Amino acid sequence: MRALLTGIATTLLLLLNTLILIGPMLAIALLKFILPGQHLKDACSRGVMWIAEAWAENCKRVFAAFTPTQWDIRGGEGLRTDTSYLVISNHQSWVDIPALVQAFNRKAPYFKFFLKKELIWVPLLGLAFWALDYPFMKRYSKAFLEEHPEMKGKDLEITRAACEKFKRMPVTVVNYLEGTRFTPAKHANQKSPYRHLLKPKSGGVAFVLATLGEQLDAVLDVTLVYPGNGVPGFWALLSGQVSQVIMDIRTLELDPALWQGDYENDPEFRQYVQAWVSRLWHEKDARISALSAEQAG
Repeated sequence: MRALLTGIATTLLLLLNTLILIGPMLAIALLKFILPGQHLKDACSRGVMWIAEAWAENCKRVFAAFTPTQWDIRGGEGLRTDTSYLVISNHQSWVDIPALVQAFNRKAPYFKFFLKKELIWVPLLGLAFWALDYPFMKRYSKAFLEEHPEMKGKDLEITRAACEKFKRMPVTVVNYLEGTRFTPAKHANQKSPYRHLLKPKSGGVAFVLATLGEQLDAVLDVTLVYPGNGVPGFWALLSGQVSQVIMDIRTLELDPALWQGDYENDPEFRQYVQAWVSRLWHEKDARISALSAEQAG
């Protein structure tokens, strides 16, 4: 009963926070749409970001007041809001998003996600994602692409167009290289060589680097671990049933060679980027094992 009451109270407060702030956010987004001149549009974008950060900070306060979750954030010192970052993280649950809010809100520029196109229809949040200029991606299966080869590469075109928008102000771009949340079934279906991770996809991150490389200050390599019995769902967080979330953050310098080639047309450069991603993923897999063993011990 206590978990149910906690979940209801937390949900209602988060909903109230969203209802109060989404109106001003959409009003500024509409102004951005109709006002002439890039300077005015960029000012509106900063206003939308400010509201989003206030919304996220209120969410942090709600979780702190009503849930016992310990957000164990390791690393990430010295972050700034006047530069841009690329966040690379493993992806297991909707709880990953509040975890990133805890780690980075008002410490780094407000983050941008590449979202599944279907999320634009989520009540309230879909409108907020639109106002925040989040790029919506349409994923196609291999079978679909075989029948419709003209659609191949469309998601990368969206990535490139989105990153062009990100160039005009500091941004934290979040890229989930696995492309989807980890589940044992997906892991087995992929025959993933990693113990705790799905196979990473290099194309999206390659286009982010190609477009924003000179603007990016560092890669923030985030490893998320949920100690205890399995990966929690979002209701478990809302209802106070998540005791601890570990966020291990490594700040990595970027090698300029990662954006000085043609990923689409140069096989040697593509292999170079894929090898870099593979090294990151092997290190992350080992870190998850170490963090999990630390908790078990």
